Amino acid sequence: MNDIINFNDKKQATQEIASHEARATAEVQASFVIAKRFPRNQHESFQQIMEACKRPTLAEQATYAYKRGTGIVTGPSIRLAEALASAWGNLDCGIREISQGEGMSVCEAYAIDLQTNTRVTKLFHVKHVRDTKQGSKRLTDGRDIYELVANQGARRMRACILAVIPGDVIEAAVQKCEETLRSSDVPLHEQVKKMILAFEEFGIKVEHIEKFLSHNLDSIIPAEIVRLKSVYKSIKDGVASREDFFDISALKAVEAKEELKDFINSNKSKAVAAEETAILDVPQ
Repeated sequence: MNDIINFNDKKQATQEIASHEARATAEVQASFVIAKRFPRNQHESFQQIMEACKRPTLAEQATYAYKRGTGIVTGPSIRLAEALASAWGNLDCGIREISQGEGMSVCEAYAIDLQTNTRVTKLFHVKHVRDTKQGSKRLTDGRDIYELVANQGARRMRACILAVIPGDVIEAAVQKCEETLRSSDVPLHEQVKKMILAFEEFGIKVEHIEKFLSHNLDSIIPAEIVRLKSVYKSIKDGVASREDFFDISALKAVEAKEELKDFINSNKSKAVAAEETAILDVPQ
């Protein structure tokens, strides 16, 4: 009887998968037909992108930075790539999990220009492990795994989108975002204060920022604010670490000392609690 039930369950699951695949295929085919019937107006799409890049909220998240050799390289972020894809139109992009098992997910990021049928895909593997200060932690919760896949997949999807959209459009968008930041209505000294508070989240102090810039913050210029915002975005999104940009060796020593102090105090508290419990347990 159980064998019959299991067979029926497997048959139903197979039918559901086949139905889902057929529906997905029909949706893709419909998207291609609609794109051919209503092709993008490149001039209008470009103007929409320029308008989007005038928004300070997008401009602040538009670029990231990472260290390569002795220099720092900047590029469009996933937020800017998503805005480009939306304004460019007739473009399908996303991340899909192909399979999951043995503590690893096999995933695919993709971007398709529905008008030209240009398709860029990137296959990648995501181990269900998260690095913490206490070492690597294996993930078993479905939500944690989903967030990990989404985070790592976003970088690949960004690369796919940027490979489909013309390079000159991307460069113009980045330049417009930089212009938006440089022409901000917020006074420069207020931007500096806000930036200092943001970097403190990662333990990065004023002296580290000044060493990175090779001068005092009193002499900062708008272009350097743009550069520091790219660095902050990269650290926050996990594209790079703080050590890639700032000399924090002294800060690490202080953090290690504080962690050791907390560890000792914690053990002392446990020892006192254990001693008090032992005293209470002694027969009167």
